[in-house]
Amino acid sequence: MLFRSNQGHRDRTNGLKMAQSFKLLGVVTGALMLSGCIMIGPDFVTPKTPVVDRWKEANDLKPNKASGLTTRSEPVIAWWETFKDPVLNQLIDEAYQQNLSLQIAGARVLEARAQLGIAFGELFPQTQRVGVGYEKRKISSNFSPARDIERVIDLDLDFAHWDAGFDATWEIDLWGGIRRGVQSAKANLASQIASYDDALVTLTGDVATVYVNIRALQAGLGIAWTNVKLQEKSLNITELRFKNGVTTELDVEEAKTLLNNTKAIVPGLQIQLEQSLNALAVLLGKAPEDMEKLLGKYGRIPRTSSKVAVGIPNQLLRRRPDIRAAEMEAAAQAGQIGVALNDLYPQFVLVGQIGVRATDVSDLLQGPSVAGVINPGIVWNIFNYGRIKNNVRVQDARYQALIANYQNTVVSAYMEVENALVAYKKSRTQAVYYGRSVRSSRKATEIALLQYQDGTADYSRVLNTQSALLEAESNLISTQAEVASNLVALYKALGGGWQVRVGQEFLPDTVLAEMAHRTDWGDLLAIENQSN
Repeated sequence: MLFRSNQGHRDRTNGLKMAQSFKLLGVVTGALMLSGCIMIGPDFVTPKTPVVDRWKEANDLKPNKASGLTTRSEPVIAWWETFKDPVLNQLIDEAYQQNLSLQIAGARVLEARAQLGIAFGELFPQTQRVGVGYEKRKISSNFSPARDIERVIDLDLDFAHWDAGFDATWEIDLWGGIRRGVQSAKANLASQIASYDDALVTLTGDVATVYVNIRALQAGLGIAWTNVKLQEKSLNITELRFKNGVTTELDVEEAKTLLNNTKAIVPGLQIQLEQSLNALAVLLGKAPEDMEKLLGKYGRIPRTSSKVAVGIPNQLLRRRPDIRAAEMEAAAQAGQIGVALNDLYPQFVLVGQIGVRATDVSDLLQGPSVAGVINPGIVWNIFNYGRIKNNVRVQDARYQALIANYQNTVVSAYMEVENALVAYKKSRTQAVYYGRSVRSSRKATEIALLQYQDGTADYSRVLNTQSALLEAESNLISTQAEVASNLVALYKALGGGWQVRVGQEFLPDTVLAEMAHRTDWGDLLAIENQSN
C-alpha cells in the first residue's frame, strides 16, 4: 500500500507538471497569435496634395511649333541623347560610373539594406548565447552555513563542474511595435533608393548644364577673336587713311579703344572656361587636366530637339524621385510612432535555457546531465509613462513635419516644371530675334566699313556697327546656351534620367569588390534593384 501511495503521489505530481506545461504552452501560443493581429500606431496613407490637370505652358495635346512642346507622350528616359551630342553622352556615362557624390548615395542604400536586416532580426529571439564552461569552486570552511552543514554530513567544500548549453531571450511582438520597426526600415530603404535616383537626376542635369556652359564659353571666345580680327582690319584702314591725311588721329584712337576693349573680354571668358572645366572634372571624379583632352578646344552648343515631350502633370508624382523619397521618409516615420507606442504597453518576455551539466566532462552527454529552464515574464515601464508618452509626441511631430515636407515637395515640383516650361519657350523666341539681329548687324558692319573707305561715312558709324555686332553675337550665343540649359532644367524638373540605373547596382563593381573583401556582406551587395 505504501508503494501504491507513493506511486499515486508521483502520478499526481507529473500530472500537475503536465498541466502547468500545457498552460504555459497555451499562454505562449496565445501571445504569438495575438502578435500577428495587433498593430499599434498609424498606418501610412499618402498625404493629399493639389491636383494639377494641365501645364499652363503646354496645355495642348498636339505639338506646338512655336514652343516645341507636346503633352502627347511622356518625357524620354535618356533625355540627353535628344541633343545628339556624342561627347555629352560620354560625359554623362562617365559621371554615372565615377561621380563620388552618387557613390555616397549608393553607400546609403547598402546601409539601409543592412538596417532592414537588423529590423527583421528583432522578430526572432533578441538575445542568444551558446556557451561551454568549466567552473571550480571552493567554499570557505570558516563560513558559518558551510561549517554547520559539515558537522552533520561529510561535505566536500572543494568541487568543480562542466556545463554546455544554449539560452535565449525573446520579447514577443504582442503589440506590433517590432513589425512597425520593420515597416519603417522597408520605407527607409525605399527612401534611400529614391534619394539615389534623385541624386542621379541632379547629376545628369548638372553635367549637361556645365557642358552647355563650356560650349557657350568656347563659342564666346571664338566670337571675341573673330571680332578682334575684324577690328584689327578696321584699325589698319584708319591708320592708312591717317597717314594719307584723309582722316584725323581721332579715328585711329577710337579704333584702338574698341579693339582693346574687345581683347579684354578674352581673359574673362578664359577664366570662366577653366572654372567650368574644373567643375566638370569634379562631377566626373577626374583630374582637371583631363578635361581639355576630353572636350577639345571648341565645340558647338548642343542643339535642342524640335519636339519636346513633357507628358501630363499626374505622371509627375510617379516619375520624380524626390517626391517618392519624401513620401517614403514620411512612411518610415509613421512606423516610428508605432515603435514608440509599443513602450507604453506591457511586454511579454520569454527566457529559455537548455544544456547539460556534470562534474565529469565524460558525463556531459548522459541523459541525467540535461538541464533546462523556461521563464515567461511581463515587463512594463509603468513608472516611465511621462517620458514614453513624450517620445510618442516627438515621433508624431516629426511625422507631421514630413507630411508637410512631402506636400511642399509636390507643390515645388509643379512650380519647377512650369518655370522651366516658360523659360524654354521664351528663350527659343529670344534666340529667333537675336539670330535676325546678328544677320542685320553683320550686314550693317560690312556696309559701314565700305562707306568709310569710300569717304561717304565717318568712323563713328563703323564703331557703332562693330560694337553692335559683338553685342548681338554675344547675345545670340548666350540665348542659345539658355535654350539648351532651360531644356535641361525642364527634363530635370520632369524627373527623367534616373531610370538608366535599373538593373544596375548602386556602386561600381570595383567598389563592391573592395567592400566584399573588407567585410562579409553576404548577398546584400547583389540584391536585384528596385525601381520604386
